[in-house]
Amino acid sequence: MVIQILTIVLPVFALIGIGYGSARSGLLDSTIGDALGEFVFVIAIPIMIFRTLATSSLGGVSPWGFWFAYFTGVAVTWAIGMVIMRKVFHREARAVVIGGISASFANTVMLAIPLITAIFAEEGLVPLFVLISVHLPVLTIVCALLMERAAVVDGTEQGRPALQILRTVLVNLATNPIVVGILAGAAWRFVGLPISGIFADVLNRIASAAIPVALFSLGMSMVRYGVRGNVGPALIMSFLKAVVMPAVVYVTARFAVGLPPLWVAVATLTACCPTGINAFLFANRYGTGHALSANSITFTTAAAVVTTGLWMAFLAV
Repeated sequence: MVIQILTIVLPVFALIGIGYGSARSGLLDSTIGDALGEFVFVIAIPIMIFRTLATSSLGGVSPWGFWFAYFTGVAVTWAIGMVIMRKVFHREARAVVIGGISASFANTVMLAIPLITAIFAEEGLVPLFVLISVHLPVLTIVCALLMERAAVVDGTEQGRPALQILRTVLVNLATNPIVVGILAGAAWRFVGLPISGIFADVLNRIASAAIPVALFSLGMSMVRYGVRGNVGPALIMSFLKAVVMPAVVYVTARFAVGLPPLWVAVATLTACCPTGINAFLFANRYGTGHALSANSITFTTAAAVVTTGLWMAFLAV
């Protein structure tokens, strides 16, 4: 079992390590990592999502139960993180929200896709893309609304109407390549158009580059985070992210909703994925929580080879 898990997990994180080593040593300039990340985010992953959604079915499983299980884990962990940041560490409102984001916003694109593909192949990507289709829009809207309110509480910004904030977020999401890939794939399948011949070959070639390039660019991007102080809060948020959130998702998915084993495993393993860079982006946007979010990304990513392996053993996948 251990050897089988390591055979699956180690190549994924080895590519991250190679990317990190290439940037840290100066073998490759950091701007190359940014360019590779742009390729993955704008072209490769959207095409991979489009191809999968356009050619796959849900197998009779309702996405509502899957979404309920996952977002229950998000909500519970986010709330715990915010309470700890407020009551234990006595942080300002914006930092409290950043704590919640760091504890619950998973890296569903750059890491979950390669990990789920390595474990379950194309079959596992169907439930994962069902999750990604709502994960980014829902959490982006929630993050924006909470951070705007927190900024007003802290006195750093003047309040804006919720509808104005929502309109801005929705406009940004409408041009997001991941969202475009999701909508295009769903529309293509709804119309019933085939994907074959040269078109299919081109899609497959680009999609096949998505995973290795995503992992390599993620490794290069890790150089900019590192450890910046606020270690205690970051360690607690990292524990919530890697242990508490997947546990809540697992219990809800298996016992409350009764999802099929594959969907339970995909939901749980996605929940245990490291903190996404969105936490740092929001910290940067609102001028607080930089160290907390950066440390959470670093700690959860560094520990992921162990935490994901343990969850795989628990799930017996």
